[in-house]
Amino acid sequence: MSQTSRDRLALGIAILFLWQLSTAWLKLLDPQLFPQPLQVLSLLVEDRQVFLQSLGSSLKLLFWGYFLAVILAVPLGLIVGWNRRLRLAIEPVTNVLGPIPPIVYIPYAIAILPTFTQSSVFIIFIGAFWPLFMNTIAGVEALEKGIVDSARTIGVGRKSMLINILLPGAMPHIVSGGVISMVLAFILLTAAEMIGATSGLGWYVKYFSDFADYPRVVAGIIVIGTVVLSLMTLYRRFTGYLLRWRK
Repeated sequence: MSQTSRDRLALGIAILFLWQLSTAWLKLLDPQLFPQPLQVLSLLVEDRQVFLQSLGSSLKLLFWGYFLAVILAVPLGLIVGWNRRLRLAIEPVTNVLGPIPPIVYIPYAIAILPTFTQSSVFIIFIGAFWPLFMNTIAGVEALEKGIVDSARTIGVGRKSMLINILLPGAMPHIVSGGVISMVLAFILLTAAEMIGATSGLGWYVKYFSDFADYPRVVAGIIVIGTVVLSLMTLYRRFTGYLLRWRK
């Protein structure tokens, strides 16, 4: 085991110890609001079927929203980043729409779209699109001009330029934007589920908070944190493979 792994394990044990000490042994905290570790652990086991169903529901929405954002934002970002005239033309639009917090679209999306699933996918798409789109443009702009000029000189076609020159060159920026998009997508997914869903991890936390069942709320938060950590770990390994040429 590496030193970093040992440090993280020690930190996790220390947090569990402090939690157990303050809630079970010294009883410093309100037991209604701060459940004991063993109580939460038993709920994680007891509600495992609900968590699995909720996880499936959440990942389905997350996948479609994020997938649509990737397949639209990256190609559009490459085209816009490559074409200076087009980039300057749409710059005011990106400056206005990009910084708007996607969470403000939730009530409007629920009102205009026929189902909660479509509303959620739309909100996740909006949240994930702009960071990916803007980072892809920045990645193309950061490419050395000589590389693009050399490719033009030897007669590289438009399609080959986008796929073989611009996409690999902008990949580090795309990966950075993808991290931001993934985090935003999960935040928006959870927020949407807490507002109007009947399943999902966000729904689980909201549903039991309405009944002041805080042990289950804490269990739900732990599951959400674990899912986010797992997704980010998988994403880092995938992008590490894509950027292996940099090592």
